[in-house]
Amino acid sequence: MVRPTVAGMGIYLVSVGAGQWLGDEEGDLGEVAAALDAELKRRGLPAYEPAPGESFEEKLVPPMAGFDTLCRTHLSLEEYQMLSGWSALVPILLDGPVRLPIENSYDDETVIASAPRVLALAEHLAQAIGLPPDVPRARHPLELTTWLLDGGAAKQATASPGPWGEDLDTAFYVVLYLRAAQHAIRHNCPLVFA
Repeated sequence: MVRPTVAGMGIYLVSVGAGQWLGDEEGDLGEVAAALDAELKRRGLPAYEPAPGESFEEKLVPPMAGFDTLCRTHLSLEEYQMLSGWSALVPILLDGPVRLPIENSYDDETVIASAPRVLALAEHLAQAIGLPPDVPRARHPLELTTWLLDGGAAKQATASPGPWGEDLDTAFYVVLYLRAAQHAIRHNCPLVFA
């Protein structure tokens, strides 16, 4: 589920290169990758092979109360958990989250989510708040964070009014999950909270 203390902790959502995911670089996630591949094999699916990936980095800065309310209004509890209750996001289609008994910086287990499923849920929320299509694409590190904090979101809300602009903190998280899932799929790379 959404991490309620995110704003005070300085949590980032970042992409992970193939070397770090597979355990070839410092701070690697090799144990997670191996455990995921074992679970995929058990399900009759091929191992996940990430690409080098383009950089994605955003800081989870604003309060999440409005996003929590939006999710509880428009998603089932299971959908809400699928959207935001993960530790790592991978661009493969999974029926549901994969729970691994591997501790990470924020939890005593690692939960792997399917980017295509997260994307569908984020698109549903984007439609619910009338998010305009020309919000930032997160092609550069901290692009969304800067858009919110430096006033770009407020200017855009004035130019493109709608429900989305009534709570820019909530809109930020909708865009964050939307762009994170799109990035994972487009670049075949995992994303994790760091």
